[in-house]
Amino acid sequence: MRYDAAVLEREYNNRELVPDWADYLARWRRESQEARLNWPCLLDLPYGDGIAQTLDWFAPADTGLAPCLVFIHGGWWRSLDKADHSFIAPAYIGRGVHVAVLNYSLAPGAALQHIVLDVVRALTWIWQRAQEFGVDASRIVLAGHSAGAHLAAMMLACRFDWVDERMPGQIVAGAMAVSGVYDLESVRKTAFLQRDLRLSQHAARAMSPAWLPPAGAAPLLLAVGAEESQAFHAQARLMHRRWAHSGKPIEVQGAHHFSVLDALAQPGSVLHTRLCDLLGVRAAPVGSVEQNRLAEQGA
Repeated sequence: MRYDAAVLEREYNNRELVPDWADYLARWRRESQEARLNWPCLLDLPYGDGIAQTLDWFAPADTGLAPCLVFIHGGWWRSLDKADHSFIAPAYIGRGVHVAVLNYSLAPGAALQHIVLDVVRALTWIWQRAQEFGVDASRIVLAGHSAGAHLAAMMLACRFDWVDERMPGQIVAGAMAVSGVYDLESVRKTAFLQRDLRLSQHAARAMSPAWLPPAGAAPLLLAVGAEESQAFHAQARLMHRRWAHSGKPIEVQGAHHFSVLDALAQPGSVLHTRLCDLLGVRAAPVGSVEQNRLAEQGA
């Protein structure tokens, strides 16, 4: 693909495109704090030795083996935190799904290659401890937003048996990538991102899932907000063309780069329904999250 640096500088600057972006982040933090207070969770579990190599775990009430949703946050690989995204969990815990929300090292302190390896390490940790946590190891599903969507797609290209020969080649049953960038040459040509990421042409190509072969047949669901810039729509179309196991990108009507993530946590939305399908559970009806929480607590 051909990229115009000036256009990318404008179309990838979501904080300029969405004037009230800070209100979304503030609400996510507030709702995430409420989720951690109201639902059983284990916080800051270390999956590696690095200070950022931690995850938060939300478990359903059912003690049988259950699927696990692993959520990977966005922030252009250089900002935000898992603590900002606990609000994703309640819509899935209530459907009997484990939810793990990851942290990973951030640029410019970490190169993108190391960030990708952090996520590989986290998934390896989860898969190896699946039985201990009550997870069906064959039903580990990823969801990622923005930079997290790129990282989720990279995990479908990862051969985990190359990481540990005792593991299968592909451990992820499927992934939903929301508002991601899959050809990083566009990122390399975007000045405000390149200042922190410092991608070489070789690294941009090597870290672009659009140009990598899938490690297996796990499905990739692509989604983008209808009101997002054309650059994000173009990236989703490119990924769909390149990967045989990806469906036509889902356009979330009325959503921009921030509000599209709300749809993932909203029972009854198209993203919630499709992700529940991927997890193999029945989607919750609208307004049922609080009802499920009260039922689990015996209210």
